[in-house]
Amino acid sequence: MSQVYLLPVATFLIFQVTFLGTYIFAVLEGHVVPTVPYISDAATYSPESCVFGQLINIGSVLLGITIYVRYRQVLQLYEHHPDLDGSVLRQNRLALWFGLVSCLGISIVGNFQETNALISYLIFPMSGTRINAHLRLGMSVVCTILFILLAVTGVMSHILFKGQNPRKWYPSDGGWYLHVVSSISEWIIATIFSFYILSFTNEFRDVSLSHPQIALMSYSTTI
Repeated sequence: MSQVYLLPVATFLIFQVTFLGTYIFAVLEGHVVPTVPYISDAATYSPESCVFGQLINIGSVLLGITIYVRYRQVLQLYEHHPDLDGSVLRQNRLALWFGLVSCLGISIVGNFQETNALISYLIFPMSGTRINAHLRLGMSVVCTILFILLAVTGVMSHILFKGQNPRKWYPSDGGWYLHVVSSISEWIIATIFSFYILSFTNEFRDVSLSHPQIALMSYSTTI
């Protein structure tokens, strides 16, 4: 497989379609108000919840494959560049496990591979560019700040909420502006997360995959 660079592109597209498609479905069905609902609120009721669940499952699988390819890419670079610091391997393993665990909880917006930003800094002379390394680190920092903002304003807005249904949050329900700040933060995090994945496209152009080798432990199996 020589077109490995399509993996981050496909992952980017599937997540964008998931978030925007779920929002459109929820608004058309009258399950949320159009003014910046939480992504999770937009995916609460059927049929949009079914669409959201299926697409998220597909996206998490693609993301897991992308993370594994990146892990193997860094291993190959380390083998051909022994001058790299040994911490690259430790950071690479940490990024792999953190990324795979994040795939299991991908429905929580803000699962972000911040450790991979450090690896980008350590290996950018051999893979990628300084611009990409700076960009990924910047996106990691912004997402961390926005996640804290999302959590704080989200809790405060729910304390002030006096309405009946938080999925249909109106200005008269209380805590409106805090809710909007929290919701916008979540949408920005989800968007940056998708672009973070997309940023690996050019680096994956130099990667190819071959079929895995299978060793039979016994030849007595019948077909």
